[in-house]
Amino acid sequence: MTEGVSRRTVLKAAIGGGVLAPLLSACGALTPASSGPRSISVHTQLSGAVAGAQVFAQVVADYQRRTGRTVAQLKNGSDLPIVFETSTLAGKEADVAVVNMMGRTLGWTGAGATIPVEDLLDAWGLRDKIIPEAVQEWTDEDGHLRAFPFTRTNWPVSFNTALLEEAGVGIPTTSDELIAAADALRSKGIGPVTVGGSDWSGQKLFLQILQGFVTQQEARTVFSTGRLSESPGAIAGVRHFVELRDAGVFVDDVQGFTSDSELTQFNTRKAAVVPAMSSALALVPAERAAEVTVGGWPVPSGGGVIERPSVIRSFNGHGIWISENGREKLDLIEPFVKELYSDAVTDAFILGSGRDMNRVTDTVSRDFPLVAQASRLTDEDVTPVMLPDLLIPDSVFEPMIRVTAMAYGSAGADQIVDAFEKSYASAA
Repeated sequence: MTEGVSRRTVLKAAIGGGVLAPLLSACGALTPASSGPRSISVHTQLSGAVAGAQVFAQVVADYQRRTGRTVAQLKNGSDLPIVFETSTLAGKEADVAVVNMMGRTLGWTGAGATIPVEDLLDAWGLRDKIIPEAVQEWTDEDGHLRAFPFTRTNWPVSFNTALLEEAGVGIPTTSDELIAAADALRSKGIGPVTVGGSDWSGQKLFLQILQGFVTQQEARTVFSTGRLSESPGAIAGVRHFVELRDAGVFVDDVQGFTSDSELTQFNTRKAAVVPAMSSALALVPAERAAEVTVGGWPVPSGGGVIERPSVIRSFNGHGIWISENGREKLDLIEPFVKELYSDAVTDAFILGSGRDMNRVTDTVSRDFPLVAQASRLTDEDVTPVMLPDLLIPDSVFEPMIRVTAMAYGSAGADQIVDAFEKSYASAA
């Protein structure tokens, strides 16, 4: 058995090749077209309407023009991980993948689909250019750096202060104030909090609200195991969520909304409050941004464990992963990766797309005021809570989204806890 066959056998067992096998016949189409000995292939999520996609495309074009080297691109969205794994099983994967660290990708380095890069971090002179906490977050339990941390996540709450003033209320900082604000907004025909109750954005808010009642260590246990019923704090969090829902805090029919429709509602002044990641806030038009203040989710008025409004913060965003095929092209990948961490490229992403970056920098967005506001929030203003994506098993994501959609509907707290735990059990 050759080394290549052995590797694919291990990968097939590690990443569920039985499910992916039917796709292998199409693998030729999954490989970016490239030519010449001085080319590399990049499989990227930074494409389409994603914040930073145009900047990335321009960076690649400028790099090719200046160096004479080819960077062939394959572009996918949320399906990138499974497409990359499928091509990996056939030995046809791209040299570099630019993708989030969550779900399936958490196991890539351990399975041998991508190579650890901690030695390259020093050899390529990048350690001092990347925020140390980002390196820590991207390092697995075996001490291996999965990928080079590139973009990061800041998930604040945005308040349309003009609409709040119209309703005669200020920015709520406690749950009691939030309920009162929702009543006042509804009396003026204005929707209170909008969120994607039927997708990942609603899931994030649901889990953020739970974190108002559990320590971060307890949250790690709950999100990795799904055992809500064993955590009094998590149960209190679910009951608090139901209390907010039944008090009318969320817009009507919220269980049918998505991350796109929540932003549309907010941008068209049909809702006064939206929890949205900073890359989405870059899409808020200037006219709307001028009447918005960025802060955190209101603290529970009783029984909570946080002192200030909460914001989800993580150094997890897009990372730059190197595949086994890429291992053979490190001499060509090195200058491209160094280019991505240059001052000019970092500034281009921050100033041109409103992205938060893991690069050490003093540059602050100018044309994306809400992103800039979010970046200035300190621990004196808000309480950072974790991004659950780093702990939730990949197989649980979709079942859990169905559970949270049910939670945004009319399910009771006990029903939500039971369904939450069953989503983990059914995916095991």
